[in-house]
Amino acid sequence: MFSFLTSKSRMPSRADALPGRATPIAAPAKHAVLGSPMEGPFAEPHAFAMFGMGCFWGAERFFWKADGVISTAVGYAAGYTENPTYQEVCSGRTGHNEVVRVVFDPSKISFEDLLKVFFENHDPTQGMRQGNDRGTQYRSGVYVYDEEQRAAAEAVKVSYGKRLADAGFGAVTTEVIDAPTFFFGEEYHQQYLHKNPGGYCGLGGTGVICTTSPLEAG
Repeated sequence: MFSFLTSKSRMPSRADALPGRATPIAAPAKHAVLGSPMEGPFAEPHAFAMFGMGCFWGAERFFWKADGVISTAVGYAAGYTENPTYQEVCSGRTGHNEVVRVVFDPSKISFEDLLKVFFENHDPTQGMRQGNDRGTQYRSGVYVYDEEQRAAAEAVKVSYGKRLADAGFGAVTTEVIDAPTFFFGEEYHQQYLHKNPGGYCGLGGTGVICTTSPLEAG
């Protein structure tokens, strides 16, 4: 019946996905590192970005360290199950990715700067895995909030793909789609590596520099 379960690296169909529940996971009030709200409201100016790049513990830390980032949160997106739990996502039966939602001040850091953080700190050529972490929840993804973000993401994906190819890597598998509903992850996952400095982080970049300026991207 659930033949897709033979591989957690294969996306389930909507019909085969777990149903989830109506009640969301509650977000903490404050960011454990930045002291900012986790759910909002956020002072102007601010904008949102969302990225999937492997285990969200390590991914979140890369973004909260960036100057101009107001808040970060880990959670689940781009699947079918409503308000999924971590265990459900790890089962391969929700279709969701482990993601980081970033709230940033565009007057201090650009979306292109965030794309550089994203591309340089994981390997976007690995499909449904990141290093030893395998499954649909570890795929590479940029989830865009407007057409400007989409254009930037697609352009950098192409230019960085050329640099990766020149360095001997395969094709970029990063999905670029409209930002789906973001479901907060459990409280113990939020800012996990701040709370657990020796905790697991399996992320590692390719060593290939990502340039986001058209003049530098050739």
